[in-house]
Amino acid sequence: MKDILFTGSGVAIVTPFHAGAVNFPAFGRLIDRQIDGGTDAIIVCGTTGEAATMTQKERMETIAYCVDRVAGRVPVIAGTGSNDTQVARENALAAERLGVDGLLIVTPYYNKATQQGLLRHYKVIADSVGTPIILYNVPSRTGVNIQPETYAELAQHPNIAGVKEASGNFSQIQKTRNLCPADFSIWSGNDDETAAICMLGGSGVISVVANVLPAEMHRLTALCLANDFSAAGRLQLRLKPLCDALFCEVNPIPVKTALNLMGLEAGELRLPLCPPHRCQCGAIEAGPFIVGSAAGADLLSFFSWEKCRCSCEQRHF
Repeated sequence: MKDILFTGSGVAIVTPFHAGAVNFPAFGRLIDRQIDGGTDAIIVCGTTGEAATMTQKERMETIAYCVDRVAGRVPVIAGTGSNDTQVARENALAAERLGVDGLLIVTPYYNKATQQGLLRHYKVIADSVGTPIILYNVPSRTGVNIQPETYAELAQHPNIAGVKEASGNFSQIQKTRNLCPADFSIWSGNDDETAAICMLGGSGVISVVANVLPAEMHRLTALCLANDFSAAGRLQLRLKPLCDALFCEVNPIPVKTALNLMGLEAGELRLPLCPPHRCQCGAIEAGPFIVGSAAGADLLSFFSWEKCRCSCEQRHF
């Protein structure tokens, strides 16, 4: 029986950049805020962390800093995926040497591997490390989807702990849960599907929203894990507008914008990501975006969500 890597809310933490470099003091403050807010794991150098635009040196320095700053308070899981199997293997070995608790490995992107190719890719990496691996299935970004039968085979490997499921395909997720052993964990990869996936036997979420609301995402998963799905459903619905707003443009553009507006030093984006689009038609209607706190107390106003009234039908900050 495999030990579960974590349950609850793991934050897919942003990487703050300043003047072209990682802003480590700001990163440390973001990490501490997450742990103080109840976050159950830190996922560093993932999609939200803009790992795709970091050099290998930057990536490993950021992972090392995160491990040192967290200092064992919660698990640290490093994104080490690549569309080159040998590069992904080398990344995983390097992160393992830095002392991470887990590895998040996205499916090979662009290459569009077959299911057999995915099996071989992950087995090569899993055979090379002793650190638990979380598969990452996000077909909207990678162009490839892990099928339930492939999960079932990968779940037999002692170093493969589970999957971050961001396919949005609930039929597939149900089939995966039925085919895989109980010690193969499923974490929601979409914030607005957290309660639903937990209800199907999921272990929590790897969250973008937790960057903004760590305590609320922790509470949502705690309610789910306590089988209080009535309360969890109510909180999930209250968080839905924020979930939508944080994906009104490609992640992590909105979440870094929100954090900066909150004064939390998320820093700049790296090209090809750029600040949120502002329509040039001059017909912008702005209004405050608000979300209630988990305790139902004060309304927290984070940023304005502007909706264009012209024919472009885009949403802007």
